[in-house]
Amino acid sequence: MKIATWNVNSIRSRITHLQDWLAATQPDVVLLQELKCTADDFPLLAVQGAGYEATVLGQKTWNGVAVLTRQSNPHKPEITLNSLNLPDDTAARYLEVQVGQFRLASVYVPNGQSLDSEKFSYKLSFLTALEQRLSALLATELPVVVGGDFNIAPAANDVYDPRRFDGDVLYAMPVRQAWRRMINQGWIDGLRLQHPQQQLFTWWDYRGNAWPAGHGCRIDHLLLSPAAANLLRTAGVDSDQRALEQPSDHAPVWVELA
Repeated sequence: MKIATWNVNSIRSRITHLQDWLAATQPDVVLLQELKCTADDFPLLAVQGAGYEATVLGQKTWNGVAVLTRQSNPHKPEITLNSLNLPDDTAARYLEVQVGQFRLASVYVPNGQSLDSEKFSYKLSFLTALEQRLSALLATELPVVVGGDFNIAPAANDVYDPRRFDGDVLYAMPVRQAWRRMINQGWIDGLRLQHPQQQLFTWWDYRGNAWPAGHGCRIDHLLLSPAAANLLRTAGVDSDQRALEQPSDHAPVWVELA
């Protein structure tokens, strides 16, 4: 089973890119983030025309997550959770489904804006709630894959210049500590398991000529439970998608499980 995650940064604007990528790579499951549309506005017919069904938790502006599954998959997704335990939080940032033996979740962690902002406090609260859910998922002992835009670059090798990212909301110590707590629960970073030392980026800012200059960072991840990690065959980043005309600023990340 090939499972991918991609922050498409407005699915209606990138639908042609998504269709072409689905045809070329044929993942079994795709976890999408930052749809920037409601479920009613989701381009379902275009996705179905590419051979996929969609389970959508939509929202206008910056949020919205979805799970795409191949129409040939005999197991239809069943939603198990569509939010985290955050009081009064209505942001569409977490969608969890069961597909056959696999539990899958698409997550879109808040960016945080700046370290002294309320949005960064919200990011930390969201990560605390996510840690709690991840702990519960591990207890199921199922093969679980939690993927998405975590807005966390875990280590120095995950940014093009650690000095440049000093104090950045993507690399600040509190979010890196949150990541470490998740890993310490027993989760495995699928991309790092396959490529322990290689510098791989998944996001290049639209500003500052970041893509052609190679100034990226790795903030999109696929976390595997031990049962899922035991099935890992290979993993990678389709960075060529960032080179397209009017692309998302993120590239798809994928794992292939036996």
